[in-house]
Amino acid sequence: MEFKELFKMQSELDNFIETTQNINRDVFKEKGLALMIELAELANETRCFKFWSTKGPSEREVILEEFVDSIHFLLSLGNAKGLSLDAWPEVKAKEDLTNWFLRAQEAILTFLQNPAKNSYEEVWQYYGVLAYNLDFTLEDIIQAYFAKNEKNYERQRTGY
Repeated sequence: MEFKELFKMQSELDNFIETTQNINRDVFKEKGLALMIELAELANETRCFKFWSTKGPSEREVILEEFVDSIHFLLSLGNAKGLSLDAWPEVKAKEDLTNWFLRAQEAILTFLQNPAKNSYEEVWQYYGVLAYNLDFTLEDIIQAYFAKNEKNYERQRTGY
């Protein structure tokens, strides 16, 4: 499975959700807010900004699932605007995670205000950096995406 195939899988899930939930309007803004919330939840699980706490980050699998929750919405937003990527952005840059989360949030806001290809690609670049800093490989991400994708279908089937 290649990364670009996730866009198709996400489109199918979105169509299933919109049909199941009788969504007949543009939900781009809602998906954008959901992406920002998921990114914040990811940051919360890493605890990178919690200078006041001695508790360490959540387990790797918890952090990976939160990361993939964001990927679902990022794929969905791209599909909504006819945008995609051919390959995962492998960006190898080390820096304090807090800075990367702040920069990613800023890039998301820019994209939501101007949903152009260059602003979309910039968001993905930050996700590539976050993945690198969290030690997630493309294989990790794809496997976790599959698992969460199926969980999302099951949630729809059971009235989540």
